[in-house]
Amino acid sequence: MAVLITDLCINCDACVEVCPVGAIASEGDSPRDDWEYTYVKPEKCIECVGHAETPACAAECPTEGCIVWDMPYTADYNDYYVNSSEYVIGSSKKRGVLTPEVSPQPFRDDISIAMREAREAVAV
Repeated sequence: MAVLITDLCINCDACVEVCPVGAIASEGDSPRDDWEYTYVKPEKCIECVGHAETPACAAECPTEGCIVWDMPYTADYNDYYVNSSEYVIGSSKKRGVLTPEVSPQPFRDDISIAMREAREAVAV
């Protein structure tokens, strides 16, 4: 994954419609019962690599600063996602739990780890 929708979200679902890989769930469809806003499924988010110059969700979002960078969904950050209370990692019947080690996703290498650690807003 590499983007996270913060509590600035107004639940307009504009991002849900534009995600090219269906990685975003409306509040009511979130895998987290305690989540009060739109949720990005980390095991599906590809940061729109190969689809757009910037993540389509951030380009469509009407709320400035709502969508921020998060760590790459790769084996190097497996523990970050697996041990996080912020994420519910999906699974498939064939592959099991889709951890970063099992299902790594592409990410924008021009976004520094420092920007990701600071959860800087995705600029569009």
